[in-house]
Amino acid sequence: MLEKIDLGVTIDKETYRSEKDRLAIRLGELQRTLHEMGIPVLIIFEGWDAAGKGTLINELLMPMDPRSFRVHNFTKKESEDELFRPFLWRYWTKIPENGQIGIFNRSYYSDLIYRKSINDRDLRNMMKQANEFEQVLSEDGMIILKFFIHISKKEQKKRFSKLLGNDTTAWRVTTRDKKENKHYDKLYQKANRGLEQTDSGCAPWTIVEGEQKDYAIIKVFSVLEARLEKAIEAAKAAPKIEHAPLIHVGDRPFRSKILDGIVLDQVVSEEDYKNEIKEAQKKIRLLQYELYRERIPLIAGFEGWDAGGKGGCIKRLTRNLDPRGYTVYPTASPSDIEKKHHYLWRFWRDIPKNGHLGIWDRTWYGRVMVEPIEGFCTQAEYDRSYREINEFEKQLTDAGAIVIKFWLQIDQDEQLRRFKEREQNPEKEWKITDEDWRNREKWEIYKIAVDEMLLKTSTANAPWVIIEAQNKYYARIKVLNETIAAIEKRLNL
Repeated sequence: MLEKIDLGVTIDKETYRSEKDRLAIRLGELQRTLHEMGIPVLIIFEGWDAAGKGTLINELLMPMDPRSFRVHNFTKKESEDELFRPFLWRYWTKIPENGQIGIFNRSYYSDLIYRKSINDRDLRNMMKQANEFEQVLSEDGMIILKFFIHISKKEQKKRFSKLLGNDTTAWRVTTRDKKENKHYDKLYQKANRGLEQTDSGCAPWTIVEGEQKDYAIIKVFSVLEARLEKAIEAAKAAPKIEHAPLIHVGDRPFRSKILDGIVLDQVVSEEDYKNEIKEAQKKIRLLQYELYRERIPLIAGFEGWDAGGKGGCIKRLTRNLDPRGYTVYPTASPSDIEKKHHYLWRFWRDIPKNGHLGIWDRTWYGRVMVEPIEGFCTQAEYDRSYREINEFEKQLTDAGAIVIKFWLQIDQDEQLRRFKEREQNPEKEWKITDEDWRNREKWEIYKIAVDEMLLKTSTANAPWVIIEAQNKYYARIKVLNETIAAIEKRLNL
């Protein structure tokens, strides 16, 4: 891509001033329209050091309403918090909410291009993850614009020399900058390949000739104007989609019937339970320290029928763990701020650091269970959710995490018994709500959704483990033993 760029292009001052004034006014108008329509925009600035990214961002911000944008500066070197999480974590956590503009000064692109320790296979895989990240956001309605500011090796050296010649700006030229200029030709080839690998229909690259500042400003402004106008017109022309339940009794007559095949007669006596639980809890405490020492994160998700025993299993799983090394996340209906982001955003925020445990009491699987049944997502959103979830979990395991997912299965009679028991117990009545009773009436519909979920999202890297939870003692022991087995497998024990 870079080899086709003519770095000698310029614009005269008169044309520059008139076009800049017009474009500044227009971009301000477009920003207000985007805000009113709730359309999020992500603008990424990449390019050579000293190419003028900071100047372009400052010029872009001048006509903007500061209440509706935010700039994130990403250094080439990750912080400890970022280094101990999947590489996309620091970008997922900074994506703009609906109606806002997020500006990334450098991004995952630099994160990959400047890594010395990464081999070609891992680089291609991480580039693939970057493409998946952009596709997920784009399909959810985000407008993504990517600018690579290009200058020649000679021009970069000239700009570095100018900065070094002034005591007030010399600090801006680092040893790393000098190395970039020295190895410009090698980095050029790597950057060019990266641009080609991450240039897509939903997030294309715009190469900006950066040797004349005025030309670069007008090009960036013009591309923004064209892309944002097109996006707004498309949004206005799009038919209004009425949300409605997407799964009904009788749907998918030839579906798999995984839940129907689960045998629920397993029993553990109270005496055996007390002995086994203590041994398992001691063992998992020691394994927790091994995970910390090896810097391996564990992500455990719990799903199941209401009153299936998720809370009890989580309590026994964490009973003997070091509290400094794990966090339990109870997942409720999304908050107002969470609704303004992609549904995976709130889960990406809480991904544990390497060596720590993250445990979810209900998970991102609400997207393919509750939402399609209750009419909280569209058919298109539902259809692509399986791919998005599988990619999400693959990104976690590619980063070294253990991902294990538990489905707690009970039958309808046992659920009814537990519901009534909770109603009659003052210490547990808070656990039973009107929503639990409403969900019970939709048991057969949920079975359809759960069967499809188990079939489509149980993968080698992130398997579903069915927990026969009719007997609580058996369920708790099995959760602990399955977790222990997953950890020992990862540690080659």
